[in-house]
Amino acid sequence: MHVELITREDLRQFKTELLEELKTVVSKTKQSPHSRWLKSAQVRELLKISPGTLLNLRVNGHLRYTKVGGSFYYQYEDIELMLANGPSKKR
Repeated sequence: MHVELITREDLRQFKTELLEELKTVVSKTKQSPHSRWLKSAQVRELLKISPGTLLNLRVNGHLRYTKVGGSFYYQYEDIELMLANGPSKKR
């Protein structure tokens, strides 16, 4: 049986490497405007619309959304479809 000791320095190095990888993944996610789910602020910025206009799109059924807690999320694909086809009722 092979026994390998892990030192505190090994753990520190592992923590540093893990944090760097996580930072890379998070920064790539934030930079991608085409991530699968977008928050309301991202949608408003992408479409250059006001909060009221986004609310109207939701209420009138022109843009599907998912509410998690107090935040609304939209699928990027739905926004692309809406832009391509124009807002139509109940997608």
